[in-house]
Amino acid sequence: MGVNYISFKFTFSKFFLTIGISHVKRVLHISKYYYPFIGGIEQVARDAVRALQGKYEQKVLCFGHEKNEDSTVIDDVEVIRCKCQCKIFSQSISLEMNRKFKDLLKNFKPDYIVFHYPNPFFARILLRNIPKETKLILYWHLDIIRQKILGKIFHFQNMALLKRADKVIATSPNYIEGSRYLSRFKSKCTIIPNCIDETRLMQTPKAKELAKKIKEKNIGKTICLSVGRLVPYKGFNYLIQSAKKLGDNYTFYIIGDGEQRRSLQRQSRNCPSVKFLGKLADDELKAYYIAADIFCFSSITKNEAFGLALAEAMYFGLPSVTFKIEGSGVNYVSLNGETGIEVPNRNTTAFANAIKELSCEDKKTFFGKKAYSRIVEKFLFSQYKSNLITVMAE
Repeated sequence: MGVNYISFKFTFSKFFLTIGISHVKRVLHISKYYYPFIGGIEQVARDAVRALQGKYEQKVLCFGHEKNEDSTVIDDVEVIRCKCQCKIFSQSISLEMNRKFKDLLKNFKPDYIVFHYPNPFFARILLRNIPKETKLILYWHLDIIRQKILGKIFHFQNMALLKRADKVIATSPNYIEGSRYLSRFKSKCTIIPNCIDETRLMQTPKAKELAKKIKEKNIGKTICLSVGRLVPYKGFNYLIQSAKKLGDNYTFYIIGDGEQRRSLQRQSRNCPSVKFLGKLADDELKAYYIAADIFCFSSITKNEAFGLALAEAMYFGLPSVTFKIEGSGVNYVSLNGETGIEVPNRNTTAFANAIKELSCEDKKTFFGKKAYSRIVEKFLFSQYKSNLITVMAE
């Protein structure tokens, strides 16, 4: 691994020297975790690295999500992982992080640091050590909402971070307006919506065959799909309550796993239309996207800042039902009355009625076509890449 990386680095530098460029600008990306860890922010961090490939020399610094992890090379970029000693308020703590960051400042000498927030414990290290001449691109994914104590503790640090940032990236205009922090720094903010990886979502023969079997199992039924981690802010308990208000001519598939799985399964005991599938491989996931009629996105708080699963479902031409979340990008991704139906937050009767409305073939087709068009126009990797390159060059 080391030999391959050194060889790549040498070739990369030699190429630019050959064409007469003496200094290739360097970017250090800092994320809480990184691929192959699966998470929304981690996916965006990888998209950012891929978008800048060939234009900058890059490294990634992050916490290790498994024991005995070390540096690796992913997409021809070195990923430096720091061992995590413990977690406080769900935030990783690493004694190595401070040393490795200082090491990178000294030896890699980044021209830019792209810092994915929230990551409050590392923010302290960043503010103490970042050189004045290094540009800070602050990638603000979301405010700290669930951990209220943590939010209060780091209030002044957040303000210092935003003041130090040269540019702030937000994922939607909704989040800028609704954030208690970003709304104070609008002049620094630029909007770069998250993107979906259309190559990963290509419909394979295996996925199509599986989809056919799912449809055959549900003849005469409306297939409702939901994808996400089984955690409180995803609102799956409200989805189950909505399902109970509908007849047995609906099937609800929930894909994902998490801390609430057992409690949600207990809640759905008397509702056989709700089925938990756990985590699925890519082809299986695509099969359910292909087979589904409606996408149910039941998130209820601003912890859901954007909704990548929602964007993926729309790419498959699925109309969606969402809750109204003030200040979240969810209602920016799917537009009420155009690509889906938005209902008052936590109103399970309205959610169930919206599912009923979209089960009508004409409406399902109309909203589904609009949903696909919106994703292709605004949320594909090509647009994301262009947006990020422009921001970096400004």
